[in-house]
Amino acid sequence: MPLRKLDLKDGRGASSEVARDINRRIVLNLVRKRQPLSRADLARLSGLQRSTVSLIVEQLVKERWVIEGPRERLPRGRRPTILRLNSQRVVVGIDIRPVQTTLLLADVNGQFLSREAMQTPRNPKTAIDDLTVRVKRLIGSRPETIFEGIGISLPGRFDQESRKLVFAPNLNWPEVDLKTPFERATGLDVELENAANACVLSEVWFGERDGIQNLVVVAVAEGVGTGIFLNGQLARGLHGAAGEFGHVSLDPSGPACTCGGRGCWEVFASNRAALRYYNEATGNSANPSFQDLLDLAERGDGPAGKALGTMAHYLGRGMRMVVAGVAPEAIVVVGELTRCWQRFGPVVEAEVAAQILAGPPPEVAPAREGGLARLRGTVALVLQKHFGSNRALSA
Repeated sequence: MPLRKLDLKDGRGASSEVARDINRRIVLNLVRKRQPLSRADLARLSGLQRSTVSLIVEQLVKERWVIEGPRERLPRGRRPTILRLNSQRVVVGIDIRPVQTTLLLADVNGQFLSREAMQTPRNPKTAIDDLTVRVKRLIGSRPETIFEGIGISLPGRFDQESRKLVFAPNLNWPEVDLKTPFERATGLDVELENAANACVLSEVWFGERDGIQNLVVVAVAEGVGTGIFLNGQLARGLHGAAGEFGHVSLDPSGPACTCGGRGCWEVFASNRAALRYYNEATGNSANPSFQDLLDLAERGDGPAGKALGTMAHYLGRGMRMVVAGVAPEAIVVVGELTRCWQRFGPVVEAEVAAQILAGPPPEVAPAREGGLARLRGTVALVLQKHFGSNRALSA
């Protein structure tokens, strides 16, 4: 058993209320992961007494978290009633990026029900006003639906104590409280998180690495962000700033970074970096998008392929400090580059493997449905309050 330091500031023993909450979360998670299933299945899988399971299920049905479906057909004996999560309970997700913001509606199973995109305003107040109008319109259009909350993914760091966005150099917004205005305007609870951390939650909740305890997500877009899942907990650190490897300088004489420094990892390994490499090589003044660059590479364009190869080289080289500092079991890459992972992934993997202090290198792989990771993370942000343990995802 790993040693854990006890927090003596809260040295009370577990009450019956705590035990009930733990059992409720166990049952709710089993329904989420194993649905459809019966009460007998829940008792068998959880090890709880059938009477305890029945009481919990009755409460979950009353609260409309779980619905009872048709009875399952069996060769003999009484046919059990099947249980599922209630897909009428939904989450609003908002993914804010420097250029485009996406508004999402998803059910508690993570199924997307609607999506709409808008250009990200330069002024945060304008963004809040526009988004609250859209969210209220969405709520009004679905009177039969239970709205559980709003999850917001940010290209920067959110301080939970001050409730403010405190560091978002690529977004270029000042410190701003996003949580309070959204809650006042919509009446819904709002959860905010850094985009890379949201991608960690997406991988933990909806990915294929169930049970992994040490994971790093590297989110590559306009910048490079890292989310750290260490010893089964999401590491946020002081002011929520843990994991800002993208702003560690690899070359103090390198290009200027939006954070005010020079030669940061992201100025060599981001989408913007690849576009800079391409424009410098070709003298191109047309300002192609990163998607254009990927298209060119797939059609065999030499400068585009070389620019993306350089980006992949630096992406892997920067991951060396992540491996040395965190020692993850796996590194999951999120971003448009993963579209061409078969071509550029081996470059990243080779760079990581070239400098391992001990043992085998970690698995380096693209996220499944990587383009949706931020959006799925906004859903997980809200769901973890009900499905996660009180401390499981908040170190």
